Amino acid sequence: MPKESPGKPRILATRRMMPDVEHRMKSIFQATLNEEDRPMDRSEILERAARHDGLLVTSFDKLGPDFIQNLPASIRIIATHSVGYDHLSIPQAEARGIAVTNTPGVLTEATADIAMLLMLGAARGASWGDRMVRENRWGETTLTSPMGHDVSGQRLGILGMGRIGQAVARRARAFGMSVRYHARQQLPTDQTHGARYFKRLEDMLPDCDFLSINCASTPETRGMLNASMLSLLPTGAILVNTARGDIVEDEAVIQALKTGQLAAAGLDVFRNEPNIDPRYRQMDNVFLLPHLGSATPATRSAMGHKCIDNLEQYFRGERPTDLLTTPRETCLDLHTA
Repeated sequence: MPKESPGKPRILATRRMMPDVEHRMKSIFQATLNEEDRPMDRSEILERAARHDGLLVTSFDKLGPDFIQNLPASIRIIATHSVGYDHLSIPQAEARGIAVTNTPGVLTEATADIAMLLMLGAARGASWGDRMVRENRWGETTLTSPMGHDVSGQRLGILGMGRIGQAVARRARAFGMSVRYHARQQLPTDQTHGARYFKRLEDMLPDCDFLSINCASTPETRGMLNASMLSLLPTGAILVNTARGDIVEDEAVIQALKTGQLAAAGLDVFRNEPNIDPRYRQMDNVFLLPHLGSATPATRSAMGHKCIDNLEQYFRGERPTDLLTTPRETCLDLHTA
């Protein structure tokens, strides 16, 4: 690993962050901030990275193998302002000895809140109800139309029972929902809030009035919710996704919404966001949000500070708390290489 450059480490941030985070960054590092908060494409990030030791990126920065391969030798660490890291090529970073860190734990509650908002919004028609009021169509309502769907007392299936999945289960219990989950491994009962475990997703889906996607995007989960899987849900089920858009197949979801296999969907994440499938925008039975899972001041601040904690640990020669990679040299070799 290259020797530490004299003075403070040089960090390039690709987007603006909360003021307290940026203030701390400037006090610890030679920080290059994105003052205009405009998206930078990969070529610009590569060009500016040449004068830095580390990068602080976001999930909107799609940094695949070619990007990592072309990073200058000065870059030793990439801190992503997100829990998910499917936008980064971890194997390529490991091959180059570049450390990568993320921000687990601090956005659990905010994202679980959004999952519940999506359930309620999709089920009770928040999108079309809001439009009816704004468009002065309130007078069109009758005792039989339009109608939403009950949430309380319904059966909720959770795909992925990590921190966020567990937080969703805890909230769902307050609505009297009966909860079941599918994950790679069964969890201790004190972590599941009474949820029933299904080893096979195919066995859980027929038992779900609502399905909340809370798993990570991995080669195993991408495209998992396809037409075949969605057909296993009871007719009129409701789908909620706060994880990653590529876990579902858009064509399958859209067709299920059209046929009534899905009564509604609540979506905070999308494939190729923000360039989503335009058909979603035309559907009354879809409640859409622009990836707001972590969008509260306290949560975004905590995420930014977690990035800085990891960067600071690394440049002190320590192993970052949220290290995702195993660089060729350990972080403890930083000052002696």
